[in-house]
Amino acid sequence: SAVVFPKKIATEQQSLMLVKRLLAVAVSCITYLRGIFPESAYGTRYMDDICVKILREDKNCPGSTQLVKWMLGCYDALQKKYFNNYWLCLQTVTECYHFKFKYTHNGPLLDFSSKDRNSDSTITCADTKKASILLIRKIYVLMQNLSPLPNDVCLTMKLLYYDEVTPPDYQPPGFKEAKDEGLMFNEEPMYLNVGEVPTPFHMLKLKITTEKQRMENVDKNILKQGETAELLQVCGGSRDDPEE
Repeated sequence: SAVVFPKKIATEQQSLMLVKRLLAVAVSCITYLRGIFPESAYGTRYMDDICVKILREDKNCPGSTQLVKWMLGCYDALQKKYFNNYWLCLQTVTECYHFKFKYTHNGPLLDFSSKDRNSDSTITCADTKKASILLIRKIYVLMQNLSPLPNDVCLTMKLLYYDEVTPPDYQPPGFKEAKDEGLMFNEEPMYLNVGEVPTPFHMLKLKITTEKQRMENVDKNILKQGETAELLQVCGGSRDDPEE
């Protein structure tokens, strides 16, 4: 069915459903536009006026079926409010798509860098819808401008949790405990804040790290669309977020 934006997000459950759908759309768009899976692994849906490809289980493509199962594991962690960070990585690491989640128990949580908003702002459905569509459009533009990936890429996923609330032995379905290893790039990495989507109960952010050479075809004006786009150069992780 279409990815429908609710007229209002009055409950945490409504917010959670929207965040799940948005995560599914974002991951599907990234894997589709980077050519990770064949056309048969995707169905066509509409997100407002944007036509999007949504990943589905395809018996002829075990990789897509595995990623769908991983996504269901992500939903489990998201629903339990354990989920902090989610890395979709192409090893050794060529590109990394970093999703960060925040929760609030007492109404809206805003984390915008924009100076025209303040912590007392009320998040409306219009704000959430606008931010969601901008995020997906920006993914589309960026993915179409990045240089092609090598033919032998391998997709992996890594989840990080909020330690203060997550049981020590918790692992969502489809995941196992991993060694705490950083991201190693063969080439010089570039770091990009793509955008963030707020609801009254959740915040989803997307950041991309890719080899600098793959960013050479990206028009810098593209990156300035929207208030959260910012290009940074790093060696490994983010320097703009003291929490990471």
